[in-house]
Amino acid sequence: MNLERKKAYNIIFNADTKEGKLFDIILLIAILVNVSLVTIESMPEIGQKHPKTFYIIDWVFTIIFTVEYMFRIYSSPDRRKYIFSYWGLIDLLSILPTYLSLIFVGYHYLLMVRVLRLLRVFRVLKLMRFTREGQLLLQALKLSAYKIIVFISFIFTFVVLIGSLMYVIELGNPGFSSIPSSIYWGIVTITTVGFGDIVPATYLGKCLASFIMLSGYAIIAVPTGIVTVELNKMRNKKEACISCNYAIDINDNYCSSCGAQQLKEYTD
Repeated sequence: MNLERKKAYNIIFNADTKEGKLFDIILLIAILVNVSLVTIESMPEIGQKHPKTFYIIDWVFTIIFTVEYMFRIYSSPDRRKYIFSYWGLIDLLSILPTYLSLIFVGYHYLLMVRVLRLLRVFRVLKLMRFTREGQLLLQALKLSAYKIIVFISFIFTFVVLIGSLMYVIELGNPGFSSIPSSIYWGIVTITTVGFGDIVPATYLGKCLASFIMLSGYAIIAVPTGIVTVELNKMRNKKEACISCNYAIDINDNYCSSCGAQQLKEYTD
């Protein structure tokens, strides 16, 4: 990496320098302002009265984030790794809808463009790269993904069985007219949402519904417990200081014993 790219990398990816901190603060403000304006634009009484103003503002922010995205690619030690990384894809999604709106300009595509423009809210996810807690949570979710998928598969199987059983029990009930409708009722009930659009009428059906409702409270706690365990493991994980070999927290940027800065591997 040449000196110019290294300097750009330190500013864009490294928040320990004065220039890096200033860059992050400006970017944070830009993201917050842009997401706030996108939210305000969705209000009919405001967005429909000033469409041109919001259109211009959207392009201004799109250009700003495009320049940032290009500089991130330029300064990255491994450009391909950044482009296909989680944050690289988020950065791309945050600017892509505005450019796609230039292509899909026909009347029949207006609805599609509106949906694509909603992807601008992905810019708020860029805020998580600036917080250590956000990084830890993402890593914990990544490590917990397999266990959570297995758990959700079990819950789906459970709901299918319960829904099929309720379909048989509530035979004749208009709400439970099919197994898919019964499965939908099971999902709504086990998640404790309870819309009330489908209600069991028989005593046996109400007993089964009560069992599912009580099970829902225990089921909701399981994914939280899985992620919490991974978070605790990560917080307790230690590594040796590169200077004095003192055991420090893996997420510390400086050694608590000798004060030496720890060189972190590029992971963006």
